[in-house]
Amino acid sequence: MPKRHTISAEEVAEIQKTRRKNQDKMIDKWLEVLLLHADGKSREEISAKTDFGKQYITELVGEYRREGLEHFSQKQYKGNHRNLSYDDEVALLEPFKAKAEVGQIVEVSEILTAYEKQIGRPVGSNSQIYNVLDRHGWRKQQAPEPGK
Repeated sequence: MPKRHTISAEEVAEIQKTRRKNQDKMIDKWLEVLLLHADGKSREEISAKTDFGKQYITELVGEYRREGLEHFSQKQYKGNHRNLSYDDEVALLEPFKAKAEVGQIVEVSEILTAYEKQIGRPVGSNSQIYNVLDRHGWRKQQAPEPGK
C-alpha cells in the first residue's frame, strides 16, 4: 500500500539541517520519526526504533504535513505560566500579611479562595499557593503547643 504522506528529498535535507541545529531530545525524536518515514520504514519499524506508538507516528507525520517543519520543530511545551504577575501576587497577599503581622493565623485555604476568585477559576490544589508564598518569602510556622 503506498504511503499517504511522502516526504521529498528537499524536505529530508531541511529536516536533517534542523536536526543538526536542534538541542532538545524530544524534538530530535520527532525529527527522527520524519526521517525514518521518509526513508520508507514502516510504522512498526519506526515504533520499534523510537518507542512511539504506531498511531502517534501517524499523527506526527500528518502534523508535519499540515503544519510544516517550523511548527513541528518548536517546543510544544512552554513551561509553567503564572496566573498573576508578581505585583498582583503582592496585592493579593497584602491583607493576609497584615493579618499575620498582628498575630492571627493565616490558613492556606483562605489564600486559595482569594486566589481563585481573582483569577476566575479553580486552581485544583494548594501547591500553587505554596509556590506563591515561597516566591514572596513566606514560611510555615507551627502553632505553639498549649501550655508552653
